[in-house]
Amino acid sequence: MAGFLTKIFTWWNGSTIGTDLFTRRFGKKVGEDQFGNVYYEGGKSTYGLTRRWVIYKDYADASAIPPGWHGWMHHRTDTPPPAQAYTARAWEKPHNPNLTGTALAYRPKGSLAVAGEREKVTGDYDAWTPGS
Repeated sequence: MAGFLTKIFTWWNGSTIGTDLFTRRFGKKVGEDQFGNVYYEGGKSTYGLTRRWVIYKDYADASAIPPGWHGWMHHRTDTPPPAQAYTARAWEKPHNPNLTGTALAYRPKGSLAVAGEREKVTGDYDAWTPGS
């Protein structure tokens, strides 16, 4: 029952009921990435391209899409990563989750969420004041 209610009232955990129904009707599974996200295609978008979408395994975080799948999702390539034996380039870094809005987010000294004062302004910056 809790899983059903989650599908009705949340969009950030996996997929909604509407996405599941659309996927069953029009979707063709293309592949899965190392995070457990599943990629689909089917139907046409408003631009005449084949519609492509992802159903996230857990929390919906768009930054968790690996580079190869990102290129396929945005129609930069028509061949999905499993079909082309995609390997990441040496300069591509592994995924780091977006921590914005969490307790682990970066908060500089002097922000409202952290105690302390900002450092004093040095001579290379003049603060704007109205009328100047």
